[in-house]
Amino acid sequence: MDQNYLWIERLKFNEAGLVPAIAQDYQDSSVLMMAWMSRESIQRTLETGEAHYWSRSRAELWHKGATSGHIQKVKALYYDCDADALLLKVEQVGNVACHTGVKSCFFNPVRLRF
Repeated sequence: MDQNYLWIERLKFNEAGLVPAIAQDYQDSSVLMMAWMSRESIQRTLETGEAHYWSRSRAELWHKGATSGHIQKVKALYYDCDADALLLKVEQVGNVACHTGVKSCFFNPVRLRF
């Protein structure tokens, strides 16, 4: 196996063979979206420099922005201390990450009462 891919073996994939991945804007650190990645989507991301995820609803590999043009150019990739989550620092082309047409998928505030 290529040395650049050995770290993938450290990851703790769930029973479906997936690991959660957070996409974060590499310039302003805003959280753009959360998606799932498989071994194949991670490898495809490393090969192309653009984010690839696993679509659970379609059960297929998903190249972010392939149809919309709002691709994510990966600037950095990290895994967490437990090796069960990924962080992709990305350049979001078109400044739209959410399928609703806005920058971030996280736009629904919860009113806290404490």
